[in-house]
Parts: sequence; C-alpha cells; structure tokens
Amino acid sequence: MSKIATKHEQIIRHIVSLDIGSKISVRQMARELDVSDGTAYRAIKEAETQGLVSTIERVGTIRIEEKKKENFQKLTFAEIINIVDGQVLGGSKGLHKTLNKFLIGAMKLEAMMQYTEADSLLIIGNRTKAQQLAIEKGAAVLITGGFDTEEHIKRLADEQELPIMSTSYDTFTVAAMINRAIYDQLIKKEIVFVEDILTPIHQLYYLHENDLASRWFEVNAHSTHTRFPVADDELRVKGMVTAKDIIGKDQKVQIKQVMTKNPIVVQSKTSLAYVAHMMVWEGIEVVPVVDDNSVLQGIVTRQDVLKALQEIQRQPQVGETIEDIIASNLKSVGKKNELFEAEVIPQMTNQLGTLSSGVFTALVTEASKRFLLHLKKGNLVVENLTVYFIKPVPIDTKLLIKPKLLEAGRIYGKIDVEMFSGKKLVGKGLLMVQLIDR
Repeated sequence: MSKIATKHEQIIRHIVSLDIGSKISVRQMARELDVSDGTAYRAIKEAETQGLVSTIERVGTIRIEEKKKENFQKLTFAEIINIVDGQVLGGSKGLHKTLNKFLIGAMKLEAMMQYTEADSLLIIGNRTKAQQLAIEKGAAVLITGGFDTEEHIKRLADEQELPIMSTSYDTFTVAAMINRAIYDQLIKKEIVFVEDILTPIHQLYYLHENDLASRWFEVNAHSTHTRFPVADDELRVKGMVTAKDIIGKDQKVQIKQVMTKNPIVVQSKTSLAYVAHMMVWEGIEVVPVVDDNSVLQGIVTRQDVLKALQEIQRQPQVGETIEDIIASNLKSVGKKNELFEAEVIPQMTNQLGTLSSGVFTALVTEASKRFLLHLKKGNLVVENLTVYFIKPVPIDTKLLIKPKLLEAGRIYGKIDVEMFSGKKLVGKGLLMVQLIDR
C-alpha cells in the first residue's frame, strides 16, 4: 500500500485491525490515535457505511465481520436488533454473524428442534428450555413479549458467541418485521451498485504519484496484481499505472511520469450495468472508485463485475411472501383438478402451533382460484368470504381441500370449500367472487 495515509485512513485501518465484536467509541478512538473527536466520528461513520462496524441502540458501536459479497442480501443479528428495537441479553460477540433463516418456536419442543439449525434465529416467548436447546444447536434466540431469561442461558450464549435478544413486540409482529427487512433487501438487490462489489481502500494496493517506478515492482511482488491507481497526498486519483507503463523504463523515474493520466473513474452509486458496459466498451480491467472530490474509495475489477452479474442470475428478484409459500405448498391431487393437498409447515402456524386463520383463508382462496381456472370460468376477485374453524389443525398435518361451485353467473360466482384432515372436517369456507378474464 502507499506509504502516505491520511488521519481518516489511519482510523479506518485501525478499525479493520480490531477483533470482531470489539466496542468502538469516538472518544477512545480520538485519544488512541491522537485525532479530534470530529475526525474520529466521521471515520467511524465511514466504517459503518463500508460495513466494518454496526451501531446498536443500548449496546453501542461494535466491530463486525464484513459480509461476503455473495451474501450481501443476508441480515446480521446486529441488524435484527435494530429492526425489532430489541436489547441484547447475552452473546454480544456474535452480533456480527448473519442468519440463514428464522423459525417461529410456536410448537412442541421436539418438533421445534427438528427445524432448528445452526446459523438460524429462533423467535420464541418465555420458554427457557427451548432457548437453551436452540443455542446448543448453534442458533441465536429472539425472545418476544419483553421477557428476560435465566442467567445460565445468558452465560451459555456468551460462551457460544450466539446472541440471545429480547423485544417487547409479539412473535408475529416480529416475524413480519424481519420478513419485510429480508424482502426489502432482496428488492434492493435488483439494482446492484458499485458500492456492493468494490474492493475498499483499506484492502487496496495503490501508488503515490511521487513514488519511483521501482515501487511498482515491490507492490506487484506483494499483491501479484499488475494494475494500480495512482493518488496524490490528498488521496485524489491522478492516474493508473500498469505493467505496460513500467516494464523497460528506468526504475528511478517517478510514477507520475509514466502513468496514464485522467483515468476513467466511477462513483459508489454507479450501477453495475453501466460499469459492465463501460469496461467492455473501453477494454478496461480495473476502474478506480472515487467520491465527489475524486478521493479514492476503492476499485472495481472486471472479475468483480462478472462475478456479480453471475450472482444476480442465481438470486431471487423478489422476496417470498406467505402467499408464495402457500402457493408452492398447495398441490392438485384430484383427476379433474377438483381436490388439493397441503401440509402445515411452521411458517403457516400461529403462536399455538396450529394453522393460523390468515393462512386458512389464503389456502381456501388459492384452491378456489385454481379450481375456477380449471373450469375455464376465469380468475376471481373475492368480494365476500366467510370461514369456519371446526377443529384446530396442528403442525405437520396433511390437509385435503375440496372446492365446489354452487353458482356461476356471467360476472359473479359462489364457491363452497371444505377442508379435511384425514376423514375429519376441520374447516369450511364460503366465497362470493367476481369472475374476471373470462
């Protein structure tokens, strides 16, 4: 790296060197590095933008692990705390970790443990045994309803470096909030920006314009790269230097005399699509990323761009809603598309571990929609819906759903739907619908 470093950059490098989970304060940073509080504050905010630290209410600012580029749609437990306005009861050193999925613990203990996995989040009320088992399986815990937990569970969370958190919201409000956050991140992923894929300055090799050409060989040997940005004392980008510029030149000549001046640069909010097009069009391998004052923020390579474009092809472009889950879980089993089957999975249950009324309604509606399409009556808009719960439906139950057309006019229809578990009737629905796209 260049031997010239601004105070701002020194602070960023210091933050990078801290252990994951370390607490960071403006005053401490200012005192340790002999800078003003204002300089320390701005650098810490920049570190937060780069994903090096996270500020959590009632905890403070902590050093977190940088998210891998291919995982930038995942949430960390630190972000979960902010989303649900919660507090950390134990395991704060694990706040930097990302979660693969979350599970609502509204079921019997044995069933819940079948679904609980490492790197997941268990959302649960005041059930200390379940909290303990989840942490032992490598899952973090979010306690709803504002409950505390026992001291031995907090100690276990600290030992395993897995957060155990508490929020005053109820289980299903919390699940909706986290779902929304995941959904929002997936939507944002639809447009990928340079900031999502750049190599930040603290990981970057670059040269100073007054360095000698011999410096290129040193940095090349250390990094195995051949192309480097060239900056002045204020870290403003002045050029690019490559092997082609250096090989065969006097090693005592200054870099600024052999570099390519005024290189093409981009900003962090430039879209990936634009950068990809420009690199192909101009035949460029590396592009410096700068701020509004041309100060170097990082670089983007052609390899970064190609990898990100491939990743976009593999990622879903919208979040999965409860309707999506129900639709994928509902299968036609009748010869004439008049019978449907669904299994009650954890996402479809309420706090009692039984089929929730909202999911029951969605199953009735989705089955009716498919039934009408098969009869070539068109799609439907529900105008009136009456549902009857006859028996509670526990998790893992296999349901059989039978729609029946009672009336069908030119515009309106009436559908009766029965829901069975085995041979037992567990619920009914009556729909008044408007027929469309006939």
